[in-house]
Amino acid sequence: MADQTLAMPAPPHHRTLTLRDVCTALVESEEISQQDAEKVLTANLGSASEGANKTPRHPLELVAIAGLSSQIDGRTLDLERLTHWLATWGQQTYYHIDPLKIDTPAIAQVMSYAFAQRHGILAVEITNDEVVIASSEPFKREWESNLRQAVRKDIRRVVANPEAIRRYTVEFYQLAASVSKAGGGKKAGPAGNQNLEQLLDLGSSDNPDANDQHVVKIVDWLLQYAFEQRASDIHIEPRRSVTQVRFRIDGVLHNVYEFPEHVGTAITSRLKILGRLNVAEKRRPQDGRIKTRKPDNREVELRLATMPTAFGEKMVMRIFDPEVLLKSFEQLGFSKEDRSRWHSITSRPHGIVLVTGPTGSGKTTTLYSTLKQLASPELNICTIEDPIEMVEPAFNQMQVQTNIDLTFARGVRALLRQDPDIIMIGEIRDLETAEMAVQAALTGHLVLSTLHTNDAPSAITRLMELGIPPYLIRATVLGVMAQRLTRNLCPHCKQPSEADEQAWQTLTRPWKAPAPKQFFHPVGCLECRNTGYMGRSGVYEIMTMSDNLTHQITDRCELEALRRDAYKEGMKSLRLSGAQKVAAGQTTVEEILRVTPESQR
Repeated sequence: MADQTLAMPAPPHHRTLTLRDVCTALVESEEISQQDAEKVLTANLGSASEGANKTPRHPLELVAIAGLSSQIDGRTLDLERLTHWLATWGQQTYYHIDPLKIDTPAIAQVMSYAFAQRHGILAVEITNDEVVIASSEPFKREWESNLRQAVRKDIRRVVANPEAIRRYTVEFYQLAASVSKAGGGKKAGPAGNQNLEQLLDLGSSDNPDANDQHVVKIVDWLLQYAFEQRASDIHIEPRRSVTQVRFRIDGVLHNVYEFPEHVGTAITSRLKILGRLNVAEKRRPQDGRIKTRKPDNREVELRLATMPTAFGEKMVMRIFDPEVLLKSFEQLGFSKEDRSRWHSITSRPHGIVLVTGPTGSGKTTTLYSTLKQLASPELNICTIEDPIEMVEPAFNQMQVQTNIDLTFARGVRALLRQDPDIIMIGEIRDLETAEMAVQAALTGHLVLSTLHTNDAPSAITRLMELGIPPYLIRATVLGVMAQRLTRNLCPHCKQPSEADEQAWQTLTRPWKAPAPKQFFHPVGCLECRNTGYMGRSGVYEIMTMSDNLTHQITDRCELEALRRDAYKEGMKSLRLSGAQKVAAGQTTVEEILRVTPESQR
């Protein structure tokens, strides 16, 4: 782009860009031909305005609609590419507006909505010394002196996508207005005046009601925003004087917004109403669910869970997108060998199959996807879950309800009278549930369930710790799979890097596998929000119970000997499975070391 700067035409000083200005400059910088420019200038590119309020389109948007290709490198001149070009022409820095990194309450106070709309600008960063202002009109300067005088700080200009500026100006200011109106302009009270006193007077005239139209707008924005950002969980967390909202994206939490504490309480109450929870009950944890739609009209379910904390009621919403929850084994990250081993276990007519791993490791997704693959008109598949993660028409699903003594064990006992072929138990937590799973397997049913253990062999000793006799484990358990979720390198920006022999040896210890010829490292781009990672997939440790392994399950069963023999029979550890993904360029050594336990032998 440095060479291109020398060829840039003289800018139109202190005025709004026209379509002819942009086309002429693109021709002079050799991005497009004169013929292309004439086509853009004379073409009927739809309306020059959009939306109900007929906001005029920016010239860059009209050029982008034409779908031209650059004469320099042949790449399509989309709006982002044209914005980069405009920043170079205006001798200003290009800026990508990432809403997760914007302090919305602060930037809304820099200038009024009317001022931002009139000049097509948006504050995007605020420091002690300066305010960063994004604009798509790099040559207009009449607003600078007024704004500099108002904020009493230096102004640093950047160039951003005109479509993004227009969209986020509306969104950020509408959200700030809703928060202000929901709070009645009231600021958070002193630190000493919180917790039970404030939580108990939600319905008073001083605090916003859960059905207040502004609270409704905030909740709607929060959910739509989470869907758009690919969040898997929404955390609403009361702090000493504010309520913090965070999204988990690709396994990592990101701060999103801080609401005044009384507004945060109203948001939680609104969500409890939607989830059919008891709004008045704030002392006990509660669970609920909401079914809604994404902006593209696809249905999505949210599981709500509340918990009392020191500063109020915390809520976590887990988002279950059917397209995410029901994936093929290839999409889940199974290698060809993993698929073969897993199929050999789950295709058996009866027995117990266990999936292990910590919370959030993808066990539910694996079970649902497996059941979906097994489902057919000839089979009766029944589940007992706490709670039902996602309603699937192909299954008969029952939810644990401890308030009426419907536990996992009682649920399995009921399911056994429903003529099932396959039973899925959400989790084996206690001896009674484990005994019912064993009984179901012994009476000719295939039972799938989960356990919380670090690796596959540990599931055997965990069942013994619960009180299941070794001879019953030998008779029923078909296999165990441990899993973890690892972030995938962004395919749009990953780059080759030099091999880190020391890190590779740590990852593959004690196997000492040869390092691949090429590694990749995360870079960061617009597609992955500059994290270098996009999406997650699983790494798996699958232990098939052979005769040799089964014979080791005795009262004197040694976990290390069981693990060692399982490795000899072809089981790959979680780290070795991850090393294969590193070798294939799908992730990094650091990511596998972060999510997997140390390999043992």
